[in-house]
Amino acid sequence: MDFPTEFVSGMAPRDKIVTAAEAVALIRDGDTVVVEGFAGQCFAEELTLALEARFLQTGTPRDLTLAFTVAQGNREGRGSDRLCYEGLLKRAIGGHWGMSGELGKMAVENKIDAYNLPQGVIAQLFRDTAAGKPGLLTRVGLDTFVDPRNGGGKINERTTEDRVELMTVGGQEYLFYKAFERLDVAFLRGTTADPNGNIAMEREALFLESLAVATAVHNAGGLVIVQVERIAEAGSLHPKDVKIPGVLVDCVVVSTPEHHPQTWGTQYSAAMSGELRVPLSSVPPLELSVRKVIARRAAMELRPNAVVNLGIGIPEGVASVAAEEHVLSYITLTAEPGVIGGMPTGGRDFGSAINGDAILDQPAQFDFYDGGGLDAAFLGMAQADAQGNVNVSRFGPRLAGSGGFINISQNAKRVAFLGTFLAPCRTQVVDGRIVVSDDGVAAPKFLASVEQRTFSGQYAAAAGQPVLYVTERCVFRLTPEGLELIEIAPGVDLEKDVLAHVGFTPIIDGEPKLMDERLFRDEPMGLKDDLLTVPLDARFTYDADRNIFFINMEAMSVSTPAGAEAIVAEIEKRLTAVGKKVPVVVNYDNFYLAPDLADTYTSAVRSLAERYYDSVTRYTTSSFMRLKLSGHLNARGLAPHIYESRQEALDWLSSTDNGSNPKI
Repeated sequence: MDFPTEFVSGMAPRDKIVTAAEAVALIRDGDTVVVEGFAGQCFAEELTLALEARFLQTGTPRDLTLAFTVAQGNREGRGSDRLCYEGLLKRAIGGHWGMSGELGKMAVENKIDAYNLPQGVIAQLFRDTAAGKPGLLTRVGLDTFVDPRNGGGKINERTTEDRVELMTVGGQEYLFYKAFERLDVAFLRGTTADPNGNIAMEREALFLESLAVATAVHNAGGLVIVQVERIAEAGSLHPKDVKIPGVLVDCVVVSTPEHHPQTWGTQYSAAMSGELRVPLSSVPPLELSVRKVIARRAAMELRPNAVVNLGIGIPEGVASVAAEEHVLSYITLTAEPGVIGGMPTGGRDFGSAINGDAILDQPAQFDFYDGGGLDAAFLGMAQADAQGNVNVSRFGPRLAGSGGFINISQNAKRVAFLGTFLAPCRTQVVDGRIVVSDDGVAAPKFLASVEQRTFSGQYAAAAGQPVLYVTERCVFRLTPEGLELIEIAPGVDLEKDVLAHVGFTPIIDGEPKLMDERLFRDEPMGLKDDLLTVPLDARFTYDADRNIFFINMEAMSVSTPAGAEAIVAEIEKRLTAVGKKVPVVVNYDNFYLAPDLADTYTSAVRSLAERYYDSVTRYTTSSFMRLKLSGHLNARGLAPHIYESRQEALDWLSSTDNGSNPKI
C-alpha cells in the first residue's frame, strides 16, 4: 500500500508562513543581519518595522551587525533609519550609505563600527561567502580610500579590524576583501511564495543578490526570512520563475501593501518589472537648464552600440537627452543593480528601468562591469582636484558612501564626471549662453585636494583611461600631468568665472575651445546625425608630430564597391600629400564589411600598405570584429595586428622598431 509522504516520514509538510513578529523573534543578540534592497526596491519594510517594534518593546536583540550593499531609505526616515538605535546596532558594513541619514550619522559620530566598501565588492562577497571562499581578490579599489594604504574603508576611529589586504599576484597589485565571518539572518523580499518557501519575484523591479544572500545565510546555518505580497498553492509556481528555492528559506511573511511598494516612488509599474512595454514617446524632454546643458555635453560622448552606465543625479539626464535626440535605440543603457537596456529610471525609482532587455543579479552585473564590459560611464562629481581625483563618498560630517562608483569608474573604458561648477550652481542659461550670478556664497568643487578619494586620477592616467569632467561653465580632461581645461561656455569669463574658483592651476594649452552652442538652445541638438554620420574626409588624420596616420572606420558600413573605392581614393590622396611611408593606426569599432566585398577590400588594403604604410596596427572593442578581421587578413597574407583599444594599438607601434615592422 502507498502511504502519503507525511506518514512515511513521520512528519507533516512544513508550512513556512509566519507573521513578521514571529519571524523577528528568532533573531539573537550579536547576530549579523543582511538587509536586502536598493533604496526601496526589494526592501522588506514589514520585517524592518517588526524588528524595530521588538527592540522598542523588549530592548532586544542587541549589538547587531547590519550588512547591506545599499542602505535602504528615502532620506525621510524610512528604511534603515528605523534600525538606528544605540544598543540595537553595534556594526555596519555597506556600500552606499546616503539614503539612510541616521545610519550614516551613527557611523560618523563613532557610535558603531562602520565600513564603507565598494557596492559591487559586497554583492560579490555574498556570493563568495556562500561558496565557502575566503574572500574576493580584485583590483577594484586600488589607490582609493578602500585601499588599506588609505584607510581600508574604515569610516571612524573606533573601527580597527582590517577587512581589506593589499596583495601582489603575478607582479600585479590586488586588494583582497575578506569574506563575512558570520551571516545569521537575511531580510529578503519577493512577490509570490508557496507554503514550502519557494519564492518568485515577478513584480519586483530588481533581483539584486537575493539568491546569493539566501545561499550564504542558509549555508552558515542562519535564518532566511522573505517578505512577499501573496501566497500560491504548493507546487503551482513554475520552476523557472522561482528565484529563491524553498530549501534556502526558513520563514515567509505576507506583507501589507503599504509596506511593499515596488520603489519609493512607485507602488507598482509593470514596465519596471518587465511584464509590460510602454511607449517611450511618453517620456517628456528635460526643460532647458544648467542640468540639461551638462547632460547634453555628456551625451555628445556617446558612441553607436556603446554599453553605458548612468549614475544618480545629473547623469540620469543623459538618458532623457538620448531619448529626446532619438539615439536611445543606438546605445544600451545599464544600471548597477542589474538592469540592461531600456530607459533607466531616476529620482525615487533610480536603479530600475522601463522596457529593459534583461534584469541580472547584481553580482553578475558587477562581474560584467569589473571585467571591462562598459564602453562608457557617466557619473556624478561632488569634488575633483588637480590630479583628477574625484570624491563622491564623504564630505566632512556627511557620509554618502561609494556605492558602485568605484567599480564603475575604475573599469569603464571611458568616463565622464558630471556636476555643476559650484555648489549651489549660481548660473542660468539665458539666450544661448551661461549667465553667472555672484549672489550668495557657493562652495568650490575643484579643489587642491579632495577630502576623500573615490576615484584615482593617477590610477586612471597610468591605465590610459580617457576621462572628462563636465560642468555648465567648462570642461576638463585628465592628462598624466593633471587636469587640462579644454572647453569654456559662451558668456563665461575664464579668469573671473572659472579660474578664480579653482583651487589649483589647470593646464591650459592655448585658448580653450567654446562649448558647442547647441547645448544652450531650447531645441533638439541633432545629436543623431552627429552620432551616426562622420564625413569621409573627417575620418583621416595625419599627426605630423608623431608621424602617425589615423584612419577612423568607426560605425562605417562598406556595402558597395563604390564605397570601398571612395575610402581607398581618400587614403591615397592623403598619404600622397604626406610624401613618405608612415605608421598607420586604424579604428574598426562597429565597422561593417559586406561579405561579398571581403576580397575587394583586403586587396585594396594590401595595395595601400605596400605603397604607403611603414607599419599598420588596428583596433576594435568588438571581439567578434577582431576575430573576423583577423581571419580576413590572415587568409590574405596580411599581418593582423588588431587590438582592443587605441592605446594598445599605439603601444604596439611605439614598442616595435618601425624598420622591422611588418609592412602590411
